[in-house]
Amino acid sequence: MPNPLAADDLRLAVLDMALAAGSGHIGGSFSAAEILAILYREVLRVDPKNPGWPDRDRLVLSKGHAAPMLYACLAERGFFERDLLNTLRDLNSPLQGHPCMFKLPGVDMSTGSLGMGLSAAAGMALALRARKSGARVYALLGDGELQEGMNWEAMMSLMRWDLDTVTPIVDLNGVQLDGTTEDILPNQADIVSKLRGFGLSVRTCGGHDARSIREALAWARGAGAPHAVVAHTVKGKGVSFMEGQSAWHGKPISPEEYDLARAEIEGRRAL
Repeated sequence: MPNPLAADDLRLAVLDMALAAGSGHIGGSFSAAEILAILYREVLRVDPKNPGWPDRDRLVLSKGHAAPMLYACLAERGFFERDLLNTLRDLNSPLQGHPCMFKLPGVDMSTGSLGMGLSAAAGMALALRARKSGARVYALLGDGELQEGMNWEAMMSLMRWDLDTVTPIVDLNGVQLDGTTEDILPNQADIVSKLRGFGLSVRTCGGHDARSIREALAWARGAGAPHAVVAHTVKGKGVSFMEGQSAWHGKPISPEEYDLARAEIEGRRAL
């Protein structure tokens, strides 16, 4: 099994992308590092040589601003050459600020307008069921975007159509663009109870603990009923001056901050 710290390789790639672009969403990318690393390295049935394979598993990055981490995972998996990462947000680059399924192989859904991803995942699952495919659909949601009502309509659809092949994963880092989720829209704290109130079975995990994530995803595959995974994470995880700070939702990184962040991550990997 990969070393849990191996997700830091992806964080370094995101730092490089953000510095080169002069923009990009670091905080939410870092909170999702371990989740996406394990999905792409161990869980998703995909074929980089045939990205349109009809029976592939799907990943919907509903929190589309975390695109840099998705791109790092796709490059590592072999969907495109790693050198392309240096073109993040360039005008003619397929690596846009939010993922575009028409520009980049391996992207299953164009996202960025928050709140829409789970509905798309439910639709994919219904289409796969109609074709009698065994493929699964994973949707990575931000906790801030759960303030969008469309998510809860999608939860009801999961129950109505008994969509046990969809695994919503909530990246519960407690911070969004303008502050904490609780400050922006109170009463968001007990996401688990809300999900259960809509009828879903729920498993929580440590979103930076590889073993905990693996166990939660294994549970999801065998749940046999509509379900969700809630991953407790930290915004900006891995760099001390970014952790839990809303400013790092989308703040450009300066060369000095880049050097400090890179040194911190590399120092931890060397332990």
